[in-house]
Amino acid sequence: MGLLTGEKMLDLSRLLPGPYCSLFLADLGMEVLKVEDLDTGDYMRRMGPIRKQDSAYFLAVNRNKKSMTLNLKVKEGREIFFKLIHSYDIVLESFRPGVMDRLGIGYRELKEHNPRVILCSLSGYGQDGPYRDRSGHDINYIGLGGVLELIGDKNDTPVIPGVQIADLGAGGMMAAIAILAAVVHREKTGEGQYLDVSMLDGVISWLSMHAGKYFMDGELPERGDMLLTGRYACYHVYETKDGRYMSLGALEPKFWENFCEAIGRKELIFKQYIEGEERLRLIEEIQRLFKTRTQRDWVEFFKNADACCEPILNLGEVFHHPHVLHRQMVKELEHPVEGKFQAVGNPIKSSQFLVEINTPPPKYGEHTVEVLGAIGYSENEIQHFKEVKAI
Repeated sequence: MGLLTGEKMLDLSRLLPGPYCSLFLADLGMEVLKVEDLDTGDYMRRMGPIRKQDSAYFLAVNRNKKSMTLNLKVKEGREIFFKLIHSYDIVLESFRPGVMDRLGIGYRELKEHNPRVILCSLSGYGQDGPYRDRSGHDINYIGLGGVLELIGDKNDTPVIPGVQIADLGAGGMMAAIAILAAVVHREKTGEGQYLDVSMLDGVISWLSMHAGKYFMDGELPERGDMLLTGRYACYHVYETKDGRYMSLGALEPKFWENFCEAIGRKELIFKQYIEGEERLRLIEEIQRLFKTRTQRDWVEFFKNADACCEPILNLGEVFHHPHVLHRQMVKELEHPVEGKFQAVGNPIKSSQFLVEINTPPPKYGEHTVEVLGAIGYSENEIQHFKEVKAI
């Protein structure tokens, strides 16, 4: 059994941030029921490459979940929702601020039906403040939050990162942490609560180190010219002879010393953090060195050097890497419609509880009748709900 077995969530979120949050909780044993509208359901089902029915993106973040259809715009749909929260007493939503209240299922109403309910609202800018009603996506949140300004080369334009920092790390992951904290609080006090998670807030929290320095000396960090963004030769990306790349992260003196000894250039050891024109010349010199061998050659060369030097891999190489496979970060699932497919595993490993990947992503509305029957509705009532388009 998973750590969260017995906890049950209604997941009203769509696309990426919310489903990524509930993915982690589902892998930990929480029963997650996706509540999807009668029109299209989770938009992610139709976004991206589709083999048969659901997209690869949807399959990637919705395993271990159930799905029901529910029309929250009609009275019967809301009545079902209020009955559900007596057992599914954690609710995750990612609508625009105010939508839950307009539907009549905001925290005040939910709390009246179940004082132990936990409602987590995940949004771009939060539930209050001058930006609460603005639309946005990952690029906007990391742009406004100062992270995008820091990504890229010096004297060049900011570079859009290849993964969604705000959606995944600052949004979905922060929401999962908030919900886990609320569950612990409820265990201690019996109280439910309302959680307001903003992706912009989460992005800004990622600036802790840069902010600490800025608050101290008042100097703005410059893109591509900071300790961890390529200012020094010891922490840099270098192109190889075959047009591939190596990452060098020899920050600590011992690793830089190991690197210099490995390449036969002990005289460079004292130049690790040298400044001025010599700093630039050192980077150029190391770059010329890396251009003399292929990436595969360098991997073999540094295999036992303990110098924090690793290849920059593409996804095909990542998901066939022996260490990644050993850590079970590639999982194979069987879907009743899509057949066999692979997905990224869960990064959490525990000696005390299971992290399980048991069921494939649900078909649209697959568990509607099952769930309604489980909370006491008869076949006649379920048929009525279908006729009034509540489900």
